[in-house]
Amino acid sequence: MQKLVIEKTSSTPYIHFDGDAGYLQIKGESYPENVAKFYTPILEWIRNYLDQESKEMTVEFKITYFNSSTSKVFMTILDLLEQGVIKGRKVSVKWMCDEDNDIAIECGEEFKEDLNQLPFTVEVVKGEE
Repeated sequence: MQKLVIEKTSSTPYIHFDGDAGYLQIKGESYPENVAKFYTPILEWIRNYLDQESKEMTVEFKITYFNSSTSKVFMTILDLLEQGVIKGRKVSVKWMCDEDNDIAIECGEEFKEDLNQLPFTVEVVKGEE
């Protein structure tokens, strides 16, 4: 699969999806005016990857801020990944956040609670952007 790279803007995160490496990174802030339009290509990539590729997939969120519409899309992403795990795919998710970002930590913990099969870790680090 080709790579998907979307550069960050003032309201959208940096997206790096390397299908060959099985790696997806979502990094930055997310409060786009049209959440569905922004995230549709990423959702399609995830679906295609899970349908076509058999290798392990690692997803890394490094989100400093996101709005409620983005939260719903993140849950959709996590649900897709969990369905992949249920179907026998090896997928893991890291939710990385700064120790001073209590909201990001809490959101990561809430996402984790909603998942039953998907390996999901919340990694709190010092000085993360």
